Amino acid sequence: MVPVAVSLETVGEEHKSVLANLLQLYRYDLSEFRSYELSDHGAYVYRFLDHYWTEAGRHPFFIRHGGRLVGFALARERDDGVTEVAEFFVVRSRRRAGVGRAAALALFERFPGEWELFHDDANHTGAEFWVRVISEVAADWSQDQVTTSAGFVGRRYRFRIVPPLATAGGNVADTGGEPVEIVSY
Repeated sequence: MVPVAVSLETVGEEHKSVLANLLQLYRYDLSEFRSYELSDHGAYVYRFLDHYWTEAGRHPFFIRHGGRLVGFALARERDDGVTEVAEFFVVRSRRRAGVGRAAALALFERFPGEWELFHDDANHTGAEFWVRVISEVAADWSQDQVTTSAGFVGRRYRFRIVPPLATAGGNVADTGGEPVEIVSY
């Protein structure tokens, strides 16, 4: 695989509106699997957006490829010590090019330790992506079927990240191009 110039950039509150715009694309994509409806204002609601600047342990990141904005990752450190991929999105034009993989690996290396993530069973592309990435970085991982508090049925993955991440493609730092500053498919 050709190295992909991917960087993760912390989203400052002054760029919250840009993240809100990307969340619209993400929620639109997920509306195929979930019963998301537009509000009367023609937008998808994401009720946790403000929490990323008001609650400790929440981390919003932009994903950039070649310097261009191409997605986002939202991570949350829970009280039980587990870090969770709350949301993860790469625009369709950059999917299947290694961008999501590089961003996910950089995110995992940023927060070593116990991780958890969820995807809808109906999201077959997301399932293939996450199984491939997790298998690459975690020797010991598990999955189980769960129903979320919002009623979504899917897979929950649990795994442990021990840095540095040595992968078939080399260390995460060798993803090429821009360095990872510190961020589907």
